[in-house]
Amino acid sequence: MKIIDRYIFLHFLQSFVLAYLSLTFVFVVFDFFTNMDEFSRAASGAGGVLRLAISFYGPHSLAFLERILGLLILSSALFTVAWLQRHNEMTALLAAGVSRLRAVSPILIGALLAILFGVALREIILPPLRDALARTSKDPFGDNGRPIQPRYDNQTQILFRGKAAFRKAWRISEPNLLLPPELDAYGGQLQAENAYYLPPAADRPGGFLLDKVRRPADIAEKPSLRLRGRAVLITPHDAPWLRRDQCFVVTDLDYDQLAGDRVWLEYSSTATLIRGLHNPSLDLGPDVRVRIHSRFVQPFRDVTLLFLGLPLLLRREQRNVFLALGLGLVIVVIFTSVVLTWEYLGANETVSPALAAWGPLFLFVPFAVAWLDWIHQ
Repeated sequence: MKIIDRYIFLHFLQSFVLAYLSLTFVFVVFDFFTNMDEFSRAASGAGGVLRLAISFYGPHSLAFLERILGLLILSSALFTVAWLQRHNEMTALLAAGVSRLRAVSPILIGALLAILFGVALREIILPPLRDALARTSKDPFGDNGRPIQPRYDNQTQILFRGKAAFRKAWRISEPNLLLPPELDAYGGQLQAENAYYLPPAADRPGGFLLDKVRRPADIAEKPSLRLRGRAVLITPHDAPWLRRDQCFVVTDLDYDQLAGDRVWLEYSSTATLIRGLHNPSLDLGPDVRVRIHSRFVQPFRDVTLLFLGLPLLLRREQRNVFLALGLGLVIVVIFTSVVLTWEYLGANETVSPALAAWGPLFLFVPFAVAWLDWIHQ
């Protein structure tokens, strides 16, 4: 890489980092002061306000980066090109016989690296932080309950219901499970004070531990119930690791799939979402299929967005940096609006999930390709 390439690449990188830090700072300050009372009350249990803010906003800053990555890439590229044009450096390069494509190639390399980092964010970095990302500014510890929608386990036909879901300890308060006829030997309902999700372990399958069972009475005296040769309702009668007022319901539904709602959809890896489609206990809607297709399409969307804005700025030889950023923002708003519209149509089954993800590219790629002639000159 030549000196001028390193100069342009570092300028793009600096623009990217400064834009991200600026927007993140605005996001954190606004959110923190809006919810200062909640943070102040929770600070004593986290070792101080500063430590709580770092532990809360650290993961959320990464999620914020993933959401605005396309905007950051385009704005950084436009800012770099406008800066070069403002100081006549682009004119000097063109006068020296360097094509526009060769001049902006360091920017394209930087944008490609940023897009690849975005893929790593979505697939590797954010999924393990799902519990932290599920917490809100008004509930930084996950102590507050959220309403839970009834959900069927399609494999066992058990309807899971409850009063509220608590992220902390993966708890559901006042669970009330409606049992199918094959499992209603002790009554059609299973009620307890709390239910806790336990992931699969070496000595037992995954499922929900119901604590302080209220119905049926005397659960400890009743044998476990099986469905198609598989133990589904495990009681203390057959499991010494359970207390007398506990039972265990086996299910392939985990806490996020039962109560996580948008958190599971937004922050799970693509492989996890695909496994969810093949989970016999789940009946996922078209919105999940749209999200899976969108994960594969997202890098191409980011590239298309870059080539929509960059040639337009080179063509107009815009020297005003702030006008260039405003132009980029307009392009991002139009592009994002079209993408969200297509995804909405896919989630409502107006169009197929694949078309909902790829449709925006069919509209914008021809314009991006047509404007590429300005880069080759």
